[in-house]
Amino acid sequence: MKKSILVFASAALFFAACNSSSTSEQTNTETTTPTADTAAATQVSATAEVTLNAGDDMKYDKAEIVVKEGQTVKLTLNHTGKSPVTAMGHNFVLLAQGVDVNKFAQAAIGAKDNNYIPKDMTKDVLAHTKTIGGGETTSVEFKAPAKGTYDFICSFPGHVALMHGQFIVE
Repeated sequence: MKKSILVFASAALFFAACNSSSTSEQTNTETTTPTADTAAATQVSATAEVTLNAGDDMKYDKAEIVVKEGQTVKLTLNHTGKSPVTAMGHNFVLLAQGVDVNKFAQAAIGAKDNNYIPKDMTKDVLAHTKTIGGGETTSVEFKAPAKGTYDFICSFPGHVALMHGQFIVE
């Protein structure tokens, strides 16, 4: 008797499992998959969160940043060193295409009161952070420009030689 109850229970479980699997298959076939256009639109509308670190060694930890055209970019700059802003300040400056990096950096030397952004060259700047010292963090949020390659630099006097990179918009 125990053996027949066990066989009956096993058979009932087997049929229940088969039945639930066919229901599951029906459910899966009814789901829709997003189109490539929908996925691309979702991807572009998302915010690109970028973290850039720079320390007392006068280097960014990234030489290249890649984002999508029109995407909102939230860039956070961390100064991982210990030196004060007056001795080893860092910022992030995204320049427009075609701007002479060395000319901009030379002009920035005299722009201490404006975060090392020359007032007569603000049209050449797409985005920038304030200048920070050791242990500080700052951020900037902006819309990615048109497809292309742009230069980013630290405009603190003398830093551009080592602190620069490519901002690539796809």
